[in-house]
Amino acid sequence: MPVTTRSTDTRRSILDAGQRIMAHKGYSAVGLKEMLAEAGVPKGSFYHFFDSKDAFGEAMLKSYFADYLTDMDRILTRSGESAAERLMAYWQHWRQTQSVDECQGKCLAVKLGAEVADLSESMRLALKEGTEAIVDRIERTIAAGLEDDSLSIDGDPRAVAQVLYDMWLGASVIAKIHRNLAPLDTAMAATRRLLHL
Repeated sequence: MPVTTRSTDTRRSILDAGQRIMAHKGYSAVGLKEMLAEAGVPKGSFYHFFDSKDAFGEAMLKSYFADYLTDMDRILTRSGESAAERLMAYWQHWRQTQSVDECQGKCLAVKLGAEVADLSESMRLALKEGTEAIVDRIERTIAAGLEDDSLSIDGDPRAVAQVLYDMWLGASVIAKIHRNLAPLDTAMAATRRLLHL
């Protein structure tokens, strides 16, 4: 295996291990030793790729959002469905992957948002950039729904997209607190009302 491929695989292993553990425990509760043991790599490998835990956190969040946005794009660009159908499929996917206790690292924005925003400016900015990219996609899909007449809204697409994302993020936090999906079901019903579906 070429050195660059090994190097990329090692970096990815560290990022994936950190994401899995931190999705369950949070950022501050996870030490470097635990993360590297999970990844199966020596300490020197970590510092080859990351200058600090904060630099790792920023890279992990960027990697998380890149993967998340790829999944989101796959749902929101499906052919043969109206924009409203694609948007509702996204919220259904959210309900299935972002809220459950065993989220397999798929709920980092929910788990780490409030915690790391106060710890590290670079991680806060990575979260801001990632969440804005999510809202951009929701906005575009709402605009497409207005064009294909599959939904209607009161207000402009950006404002409605932001309200929807904020509502789902909050509902995910409450679902974790209550350990049930009722807040997400409420968010789904409110989403249908906001989109006049």
